[in-house]
Amino acid sequence: MGIQFGRAICGDLHSAERREWLVSNGIGGYASGTIAGLLTRRYHGLLVAALKPPLGRTVLLTKLDEVATYDQQRYELGCDRWADGSVSPQGYHQIEQFRLVGTIPVWSFACADALLEKRIWMQAGANTTYIHYHLQRATQPLQLTIKALVNYRDYHSDRQNTDWQPAIDLMEADTEVDGSVAVRVLTDPDTPPLYLFSPKADIERVRTWYYDFDLAQERERGLTDREHHLHAATFRITLQPGESFSMIASTEPKVNLNVEMALQQRQHYEQQLLKSWHTNPINQDIPSPAWIQQLVLAADQFIVDRPSPSNPHGKTVLAGYPWFSDWGRDTMISLPGLTIATGRFEIARSILRTFAQYLDQGMLPNRFPDAGEVPEYNTVDATLWYFEALRSYYYATEDDDLLQDLFPVLADVIYWHCQGTRYQIHLDATDGLLYAGETGVQLTWMDAKVGDWVVTPRIGKPVEINALWYNALRSQAKFARRLNKPYQEYEALADRLLAKFHRFWNAELGYCYDVIDSPTGDDDAFRPNQLFAVSLPHGGMNGGGNGWQALLTPLQQRQVVDRCGQLLLTSYGLRSLSPRDANYQGTYGGGPLQRDGAYHQGTTWGWLIGAFVQAHLRVYRDPTLARQFLEPMAHHLGDHGLGSLSEIFDGNAPMCPQGCVAQAWTVAEVLRSWVETYCISA
Repeated sequence: MGIQFGRAICGDLHSAERREWLVSNGIGGYASGTIAGLLTRRYHGLLVAALKPPLGRTVLLTKLDEVATYDQQRYELGCDRWADGSVSPQGYHQIEQFRLVGTIPVWSFACADALLEKRIWMQAGANTTYIHYHLQRATQPLQLTIKALVNYRDYHSDRQNTDWQPAIDLMEADTEVDGSVAVRVLTDPDTPPLYLFSPKADIERVRTWYYDFDLAQERERGLTDREHHLHAATFRITLQPGESFSMIASTEPKVNLNVEMALQQRQHYEQQLLKSWHTNPINQDIPSPAWIQQLVLAADQFIVDRPSPSNPHGKTVLAGYPWFSDWGRDTMISLPGLTIATGRFEIARSILRTFAQYLDQGMLPNRFPDAGEVPEYNTVDATLWYFEALRSYYYATEDDDLLQDLFPVLADVIYWHCQGTRYQIHLDATDGLLYAGETGVQLTWMDAKVGDWVVTPRIGKPVEINALWYNALRSQAKFARRLNKPYQEYEALADRLLAKFHRFWNAELGYCYDVIDSPTGDDDAFRPNQLFAVSLPHGGMNGGGNGWQALLTPLQQRQVVDRCGQLLLTSYGLRSLSPRDANYQGTYGGGPLQRDGAYHQGTTWGWLIGAFVQAHLRVYRDPTLARQFLEPMAHHLGDHGLGSLSEIFDGNAPMCPQGCVAQAWTVAEVLRSWVETYCISA
């Protein structure tokens, strides 16, 4: 049946507003909201355009509030909550059904014996949103009145004043439909206008501010929870039974007004995504239940364009919706699941080439700022995950041309890490382990920082960083052999690390130190990072079948997996810290200080389920059992971010979803792990 709700969910405001839908356009823009139609975040909008793809995301069309008049009865279909806590109108009462068709959200509003359907999608490659209405059944005409509420602001901000006074014009639309009229909302000549197309409707220009929309999710995050939006225009149309009507919001002056064709194009696009999944040689014989197919569609929402002068068709990965940009670490961790498992090898190739352009002093950027400033090089692991992303790609494709092109880049990375690069990232000559960190910076994936407070600094030799470094060295040696290049140096570096990795083993406690040689000594906090010493291809059982010794003994690997399962595993991932630790925080919430203080101190992370499943497979060789750990994610698709998977969850039961409603590496790692459970010899 897929994701579908009736009145039990749609008619209950608490249930309807906690479930959010998302559609995207492949260049960084999106539309998002709640089932109820209620704004709960500053990030909600029907057109959040990427004006500088994939960034520069700007809220243009906030929402449409509709009123249906049928048989002389007025039915409010919109829904708004105000600063005094009142909810008016309460259009969620009219929702008879909500469902996802692919990634397209579809509402059915019941007005007596009339049933009005509404669906929303975006055009791939354009900042264009379609809102389509269809009067499925009725015994007489239905009049539809629609208020268009607009804005013009960065999606991270909120409008607290009414100084913005755009020009609101009616203009003849540049379309093939004679007499078509559009509303143009123009801030100034140097910024893209918002165009609202509606060929059949009567249009009235309006300039009325609506004050103090209440944003409940922003209040929970300790941020400003009020905002103003401008009512720019009202659209009116009468629909006969069986008739349809559409509104199109775009930054382009000319759009495709053949809405049926536009919908078919979107549906065909999603069908091709599923075809790529099914025909992928890696997984064409793997079962694909409906929830996995939904994740395949969700995976596409994170893949966006990042054009550059040298690579105009470059691709990247947005880390999460609604607020993250593209991050080097997240992109490389996500690449195997989003692209290789789904059979989109050209996308993977493009991403690997795109990021190679940004390597500097042996480091990948951690983040591309929204405003387009210089990328931030403050991560020790993004570059090491790059090796694993390329290894995974090469395993699937044997693309020697790309390997040949990128090999010098990889060699340069290893050179810089051996010599030393930013933030004291260097190879320790005394033991061959990788050291990283200095006061005031956060370099690993546990990167929460509030002001000058680095919550989990992890300065020294983190366990997963050295597992990744070892994996990178073994991968590079294999690449060198493949290309008939010298490989002995890489093997020697890996062998040296292998000989000293036992330093991470805490024999007294029966698990790995999280960090050794830190300024305060060895850190025995029980965290999930040690799983990567088991799960990575060149680190686990028998070196991943490559004939060399693993980083940990078979008994140690089993102890790590068992202990992580007993203390860290939840239904939706792994806790970032053991509940038995004095610093454990089992709930995530409050203002930035409280949230970031809990981010890596017990919060459950969905993406870590991938490392756990892979490590469990390595130790127990039981794919059916390992697959069971993924099954709760199937149920989560109907909560929080509909059709996608959340970034984080509370550490304490019932593990409520938190953070981004759709997170790239969570989706990616579940897809990758699903495939791995059927290909355990890979």
